[in-house]
Amino acid sequence: MRIVVLSPSAYSETACAMVVRMAELGHVPVGALALSALDRGTLLRKFRQWGWQDFTHYARTKLSPLQKDGQAAVRNPYLRPMLSRGNGIFRSLHEVAAFYRFAVAICRDQNAPESIARLKEWSPDVILFAGGNILRKPLLDVPRLGVLNAHLGLLPEVRGMSSPEWSLLNNVPVGITIHFIDEGIDTGPILRKYEFPEAASCESLDDLRNRLIAFGIEKIAEVIPALDRGTISETAQPDLDCDPQFFVMHEWLKQRAAVRLVNNRRSVVATAHG
Repeated sequence: MRIVVLSPSAYSETACAMVVRMAELGHVPVGALALSALDRGTLLRKFRQWGWQDFTHYARTKLSPLQKDGQAAVRNPYLRPMLSRGNGIFRSLHEVAAFYRFAVAICRDQNAPESIARLKEWSPDVILFAGGNILRKPLLDVPRLGVLNAHLGLLPEVRGMSSPEWSLLNNVPVGITIHFIDEGIDTGPILRKYEFPEAASCESLDDLRNRLIAFGIEKIAEVIPALDRGTISETAQPDLDCDPQFFVMHEWLKQRAAVRLVNNRRSVVATAHG
């Protein structure tokens, strides 16, 4: 199976970990298309998603390759096992590509004509979306099977941004949905849904999101071989009376979601000792 990865930048830990996990299973991509790390839209998107402190920490990990203990800095600690290479850490798609021998292209817009042309040259069966632009039909039509995404929420109940937090506030189980991307927002056909069994043990919203990202990579790694064998089929999402599409959560709502997470954790602990 010919696989291409779309990445929000060449320095995306998620994209690097996803590629390494695929390669470990014998599915080395034929190429990766990444947005420029200095792209204004990319930087603004990361700032809005993470806030100033996390954004600054991310930039510092890229500028300062070692922590005080001499270990390479990794923003998401749950991706470290996938990013480890001997005594070092894969720090960019360029390093991963040099190790596994595939091409990396940098673009200003994943939907731009030159990006579409590059993707067509790679002739992918499936594209794995690790982040970037909202994808348009010309790009979605390139892969033979489609563009695959690991959404950090259960579909169709929780679509859009801040999915783990909205799941907590709306009493929807925290989980992952592996689905094909279409022209809507998280409305494409579903391949697999997984509830996250360790949600109640997470210490914070950041901890939850980091664990979910690693969990999603493992689950998309299970789906790819099934797609390759033709033993998995897609299911259309049901029509809903109202579209549960959520946007980036306001800080005070995020605090309420954090309290809900802590209360869930305490409840589980109390039950275990009851």
